[in-house]
Amino acid sequence: MIAHIQGEVVEKFAGAVIVDVNGVGYEVSLSNIDFDDTNLNEKRKFYTYHSVRENAEELYGFSSLAAKKLFELLIGVQGVGPKAAMAILSLAAPEEVRNAIANTDAAFVAKASGVGKKTAERVIVDLRDKVGTPSHYGATEVTGISVPVAGKSDEALDALIALGFPLKEATAALATVDASLSVEERIREALKNR
Repeated sequence: MIAHIQGEVVEKFAGAVIVDVNGVGYEVSLSNIDFDDTNLNEKRKFYTYHSVRENAEELYGFSSLAAKKLFELLIGVQGVGPKAAMAILSLAAPEEVRNAIANTDAAFVAKASGVGKKTAERVIVDLRDKVGTPSHYGATEVTGISVPVAGKSDEALDALIALGFPLKEATAALATVDASLSVEERIREALKNR
């Protein structure tokens, strides 16, 4: 399994990039959010999911470990494959998607390309107890193509997941911690709250 790719982005096309790692180019499919945030000729690290099927091998990339874990939860839902999961993650920042699922906002999930109402409801039913508590309540707003991505990648959340916390427990541990603290202080407080 390829856990992550780190190198220079040498090409961008149709939702994917080619990352050059010591002379070897890896094609990595990205969500619209990550694709828009990626520039040519910059060094990037993507956490990856290596999908192996009978007739294809594909790498799906994520700018944060939390996004990768959410992707893995999504593809565990019956009827949601990697492309549908990427479409759901393309709706907004990973935290907004997680929050929509936690708030049982099936209408938000159904906005993803190729995801119907029944599949969106199945995602909500299967995952709402696995993604943690909502960070804010109410319907998730998606306006136009671009979504404000404040806190796009929560380093404290990624660190807790790297320490072995499931997404739900990591989210719950950080729920009562002041978001204005430094990443290290937030991690320390979350570990105390456990």
